[in-house]
Amino acid sequence: MRAINLPTDLLRAFVSVIDLGGFTRAADALGRTQPAISLQMKRLEDLLGAKLITHEGRELKLTEEGEALAVYARQLLRLNDEAVAKLKGRSAKGQLRVGLPTDFSVAFLQEALSEFAGNQPDVTLAIHCDLSRKVLDWLHSDELDIAIALLARDKNPYLVRSWEERPIWAAAKDSSLHKANPVPLVTHPEGCEYRRRMIASLRAEGRDWRIAYTNPEIGGLQRAVASGLGVSALTRKTLLPEMRVLTARDGFPVLEPIRIGLFYKHQRMSAAGLMLVDSLISHMDEAAEPDLPKAARAR
Repeated sequence: MRAINLPTDLLRAFVSVIDLGGFTRAADALGRTQPAISLQMKRLEDLLGAKLITHEGRELKLTEEGEALAVYARQLLRLNDEAVAKLKGRSAKGQLRVGLPTDFSVAFLQEALSEFAGNQPDVTLAIHCDLSRKVLDWLHSDELDIAIALLARDKNPYLVRSWEERPIWAAAKDSSLHKANPVPLVTHPEGCEYRRRMIASLRAEGRDWRIAYTNPEIGGLQRAVASGLGVSALTRKTLLPEMRVLTARDGFPVLEPIRIGLFYKHQRMSAAGLMLVDSLISHMDEAAEPDLPKAARAR
């Protein structure tokens, strides 16, 4: 089989079109004409033998093949641009706005950001934490440069990498609240994927539940569980010594896994941003085995 090489200029045009929302905007950003960008998209589709982008009215939509390529393209462009920046000796400087989810263990991510800030004194970090859907809203409206968030159940634009986490049921060590009826739940506000999984799991078991405590901060949930206010779904990274894991023997079945993703718009990324992305990917790889989409199981 003849090897097919994907030129980075075609991939850059493709990512620019989907990140900026149109051929004309991509052309302006790349210093090309709109027909030139259209021709590059045609060349890319011909190389791959697949339709990548469709039009629904004035809106661009990625096909299934386009969504798969977008993940690969961002990774290839990141490696290309990192290599160029390193070999040309470009320094990291400027401000980076990073969004982190409160509905996921962010302690080790905050450590990664602190380590990066210590190694790059000319880079200013602005960290914003909220529920994943809010973090992604900020990214889409260009209020963030980089986002880490739980993946949505349908489309995930700007996704670069993803990892899998399996939430576990947790309660205070000496608590018998897991036997209570209804089960008192400690949870993030409505819209949290952990909350959705807990409720779905209990309903499937035919168990009643009630919301005993709500807090958008992971620290508040940890303290509430450890003090015996209720049970919750956490990750192993957020378990405290005062907690114990509840299993099917306790009447709490295995929870549906969640996937956490790294998102950014490549067209808007600086050399400093790409360096931070590489650092975050390394920390996430160390903390969890990558579980990429079928079309993106290679780094």
